[in-house]
Amino acid sequence: MSTSAAAGSRDKEVGAYRYQRHQPENTLLYQIVERYYPEFTAYLAEQGAVLPQYVQREFEAYLKCGRLEHGFLRVQCNHCHAEHLVACSCKCRGFCPSCGARRMAESAALLVDEVLPEQPMRQWVLSFPYPLRFLFASQPAIMTGVLGIVYRAIATHLIHKAGYTRKTAETGAVTLIQCCGSALNLNIFTCYSWMVSTSLRPRVQAPVSIESMNPPVQS
Repeated sequence: MSTSAAAGSRDKEVGAYRYQRHQPENTLLYQIVERYYPEFTAYLAEQGAVLPQYVQREFEAYLKCGRLEHGFLRVQCNHCHAEHLVACSCKCRGFCPSCGARRMAESAALLVDEVLPEQPMRQWVLSFPYPLRFLFASQPAIMTGVLGIVYRAIATHLIHKAGYTRKTAETGAVTLIQCCGSALNLNIFTCYSWMVSTSLRPRVQAPVSIESMNPPVQS
């Protein structure tokens, strides 16, 4: 390979990792929200209604996410001393694609690398009737209590299915709460990732062991 060709190859490799600033103002979602959100809130005001505060905060934070004029960090490479401006993010959990994807990737990495054991998992999905959805949305503390009851019920069922009792065995789950559907409608449901094919059985003066469980069957 010639010197010029090798240099061009290195330039391509370096360019592949070059930092590119996220520009949400160029996305279709941002343009739609920026254009119609003020009109929508004005329309609600004429009708004598307002959006809930948490919904307003979500929209307003999204419109500032990734915009340099709303705050940024100036970072410098320790090796080449190149400088870049990194805009602050909203870090919200609603509909911001950038922050949502980042949170999803970080949460998945945390669960896989540090929380969940390398054992088979099974997912349980719990949905609620509409009256309870509105109740949980307005009073999250009640939902916390309900989820605790559901957790104990499923854990007891799985431990008994494995042939043990709550005094001699433990099992575990990770609960993820979904608050809206694909149309941003209020649809609270939970996803439990249970270590259901195995059960933790503590033994006296011995490490925790993994006990297999039979798969579910149709009754």
